[in-house]
Amino acid sequence: MPYAIVVVPVAPMRATTAHKSEMISQLLWGECVEITDSAPGGWVQVKNQYDGYTGWVTVAHLEEVEAELYTAPATGYMPGWINQVTMNGQRMVVPFGCLVKSDNTSSAKWGSIQVVFEDKPLILQPGLPETFTHLKDVALKFLNTAYLWGGKSVFGVDCSGFTQSVLKLMGIPVLRDAYEQATQGTVVDFLLEARLGDLAFFDNEEGRITHVGVLLNDHEIIHSSGKVRIDPIDNEGIIHADTRLRTHKLGIIKRYF
Repeated sequence: MPYAIVVVPVAPMRATTAHKSEMISQLLWGECVEITDSAPGGWVQVKNQYDGYTGWVTVAHLEEVEAELYTAPATGYMPGWINQVTMNGQRMVVPFGCLVKSDNTSSAKWGSIQVVFEDKPLILQPGLPETFTHLKDVALKFLNTAYLWGGKSVFGVDCSGFTQSVLKLMGIPVLRDAYEQATQGTVVDFLLEARLGDLAFFDNEEGRITHVGVLLNDHEIIHSSGKVRIDPIDNEGIIHADTRLRTHKLGIIKRYF
């Protein structure tokens, strides 16, 4: 079973082979993985095809698929906050932003599972500036979602899981963690030059990247901090919209399109 697809709405990816282990990330329904190892108790170590992230998941959350499906590009994504699908006749709800690999918007065959999209996926557009008109709408879909360490869905998301998810639905792949995302893209020299979709990174006193958010313009940022929220930003960093206290120190701005 070298290749598999996620067949539950959200699968926790853990640091070790225990349910109480740290959740380092999540896999969403429809994501493909390569299985690299196995362990007693129904655990498998997987590598996420999308971003190369590795961790341990429960094998019951996966369905074996052929290499042809694993290597196929995503063609669409689920657009509703929640979306209904059926899998071998059993109804299930999957979250916003799940990628879909299918030749049509009605159904798909994933291994031994027949998938029917009761809520139709939207076509995934290429990562070009002219397709960015709906980026703000995508980001706002997460507004007020609770911060969750390792989270990647509208039911709980961390800072880099949020930014990765937003750019993913623009057809732009970035890596999983904030410090990794900061190594990609091109530098935007000044906040005044920032535009919708740029990522702003924030560092600590040692200069280590600890936070990231999506710029809406040159003075507002949407980011996951406590919850997904919109706050003012200036050349020094983020100012909490409610308390007016500075919460994050601006390090660098990057553009990916």
